[in-house]
Amino acid sequence: MAGEIPDLIAHARTGTGKGAARQARRDGMVPGIVYGGENDPLPINIPFNVLLKRLKAGRFLSTLFNLKVEGQDDVRVICRGVQRDVVKDLPTHVDFMRLKRTSRVNLFIHVQIEGEDVAPGIKKGGVITHIRTEVELIVTAGDIPDHITLDVSKGEIGDVYHISDVKLPEGARAVIDRDFVIANIAAPAGLGGGSSDDDAAEAEDTAEE
Repeated sequence: MAGEIPDLIAHARTGTGKGAARQARRDGMVPGIVYGGENDPLPINIPFNVLLKRLKAGRFLSTLFNLKVEGQDDVRVICRGVQRDVVKDLPTHVDFMRLKRTSRVNLFIHVQIEGEDVAPGIKKGGVITHIRTEVELIVTAGDIPDHITLDVSKGEIGDVYHISDVKLPEGARAVIDRDFVIANIAAPAGLGGGSSDDDAAEAEDTAEE
C-alpha cells in the first residue's frame, strides 16, 4: 500500500488572471489552482524545478500529496490536470483537487508482475505480454496503493490473466465492470501454440479501450 503521503510545498499566489500567471513563470514558478471541498479556490505557485522533478518521477496524477501553503491548513490534494507548453512540453499550469481521507477517486494504478523468473511457461521460452501496465481503479484517498500485483509464478504458455486474478486492495475496485485481460504468456516466436484466437481478440479489444 501507499507509504507516507509526500509533502508538496507551494506558495499562495497574489492576483489572478494571465498577468499574474505570466509573472509567476518569469519568477521560476508554475501557477496553479486548488479547488474542491468547502473552501474557495486557492491560487498557488509551485517552484518549477520542484514540479518538474515530481513529473519526471512518474505517477504524478495518481499520487496523493499533502499540500503545504504558508498561512493555510495542510490539505490532501490530487492533481487533476497539468497544462504544458505545446512546443517545449514543459508544465505551464497545474490543477489540484482537495480530498478527504474518505473521498473516493478514480486513479490509474501501476500493474506490477511478479514470478516471471520461476514461471514454468517462461522457463520453456514463453514471453509475458503486458496488455495493461496500468489499471483504472476506484480507491479511497486515504489508502491509495503504489501498485497492484499480478503473480504469474505458476504460469504456462497460453495462460491469460484477467483483473480477477489480481487481489485488489480492500475497498478498491476496477472502473471497468467486465473481467478484462491484463497479461498473457505467449509461445516463443515461430512455435505457435500460444493464446487462442478468442483470447488474442479479447486482449486486442482491451488494449484499445
